Amino acid sequence: MKTKIQQLEEIIKQASSQEELAEIERVIRNTSGKGIGYGGKVFGEIQNVINDTGGKAGALIRVLQQAQGLVGYLPTPVIATIARDLKVPLSEVYGIISFYHFFSMKPKGKYVVQVCMGTSCYVKGGDKIMEALKRDWQLEPGGITSDGRFSLEIVRCIGACGLSPVIAIGTDIHGRVKPSKVSDILDTYD
Repeated sequence: MKTKIQQLEEIIKQASSQEELAEIERVIRNTSGKGIGYGGKVFGEIQNVINDTGGKAGALIRVLQQAQGLVGYLPTPVIATIARDLKVPLSEVYGIISFYHFFSMKPKGKYVVQVCMGTSCYVKGGDKIMEALKRDWQLEPGGITSDGRFSLEIVRCIGACGLSPVIAIGTDIHGRVKPSKVSDILDTYD
């Protein structure tokens, strides 16, 4: 009889394209630093979270949060496994993921760069910051650098209008950002 981990690995292999499998391997390698063999442990931890919920109310959101914390995002095979094991319709799982901004089905970089495009930031050069990120880092909104270091999001307001234009990288806020200084800022993140 196969273990839950072996069953999960089979589902992942069957439900994923080669591109998705390569991305899952990349994420596990980058987040663990222990190589792809560590993947069984990551998926085992996801299974433990599922088992620990015991079908309690709110289990789906808790499992999705912890799975995303382990993998970095929610790939299709992980979503399908969570739906199956929690006995929740796949459409309900996708509904939760698409409703809450916190969840992502796309891989994110080690550092998430958020560019404020609220009125104040836009007027004071937010669009120029976006141009610099595209030109110098090949970053588009929703995209990720080829090395997986940065991903880019547009936000409507960071709440620091007095410092506009503003970018946030993780929990760090950078104010009065000049497009010519964007690369200098990003280079401080390894």
